[in-house]
Amino acid sequence: MTAQTDIVRLFYDEMWNKADKSRIPEVFHPDFTFRGSLGPVLVGHDQFAGYVDDVVGALPDFVCDILETTEQDERMVAKMLFHGSHRGEMLGYAPSGKRVAWHGSAHFTFRDGLVADLWVLGDVHGLIQALEANNSGLPKASS
Repeated sequence: MTAQTDIVRLFYDEMWNKADKSRIPEVFHPDFTFRGSLGPVLVGHDQFAGYVDDVVGALPDFVCDILETTEQDERMVAKMLFHGSHRGEMLGYAPSGKRVAWHGSAHFTFRDGLVADLWVLGDVHGLIQALEANNSGLPKASS
C-alpha cells in the first residue's frame, strides 16, 4: 500500500465510519477544497467538519465501503458504496429509520502527502429514489 492509500483508508475507516472529525488534519491540507454530490463546495477543515455533522446527523451509522481504488501519481480514485440508517432529515426527507444505500466515486488529489482537493460524485438520483420509497406515506420534512 502507498501512503496515499493509507490516507484514503484513514479518511473512510476512521473519519467517516467512526465519525472521528479529529482525524481531519491528518487527511486534509488546511485550505483543501471539497465538492460533493450532497452539498455545496467547501473549503477548509471547519467547513468540512460541519458537513460531517450534517451527514452523520441524518445517517448516524453512516458507513463508506471502498470497493476499488486506482492510483496514478498524486491522484487516487475510489469506487464507493455509501449506506446508513435514515434517522434525521436528509435532502428534505423526514427520517424513516430505514436503510439507504447508494454508489459513488471519490476523486482525491494529493499535495505534500495530504489531500488538497476532493470530489465525491454519488448516485444522488438513486439515493432520492430510496428516500422516497422509504418515506411513502410519511409527510415531507419542513425546510
